Amino acid sequence: MAIKVHVDVVSAEKELFSGLAEMVVAPAELGEVGILPGHSPFLTRLKPGQIRIRLSDEELLVFYVSSGLLEVQPTVITVLADFAENAAELDEAAAIRTREAARCALMACLSDRTCAKTLAEAMAQLHAIDRLRRESHRLGK
Repeated sequence: MAIKVHVDVVSAEKELFSGLAEMVVAPAELGEVGILPGHSPFLTRLKPGQIRIRLSDEELLVFYVSSGLLEVQPTVITVLADFAENAAELDEAAAIRTREAARCALMACLSDRTCAKTLAEAMAQLHAIDRLRRESHRLGK
């Protein structure tokens, strides 16, 4: 049996996951971080992207987060997201529409940070959906 770490993923609206995992990968502000059991403590802000929780060699959970905080302790990893959703429950068509609307708006207002943030969030959702699809295909699900 592999060594595991307790992981909690919560948003302002709900608890999405609480359990043991072999590894967690998260989109920290300065780049993606991979965390194994016994990792040194740290706290970082999250940017839009995927939280990937490896439960075992055969099981991976993928969550989309818009932003938030990641706290790492040697035996507990906590994701406090402003908004988070299981990638399997994301609406791909809505994310595509949002991405296209944000691209059009961004072209009209190249200096608008809101447009850029909306585009980044839609792209992160689509990447989370794609990652889940590829992982499911790899595992034959």
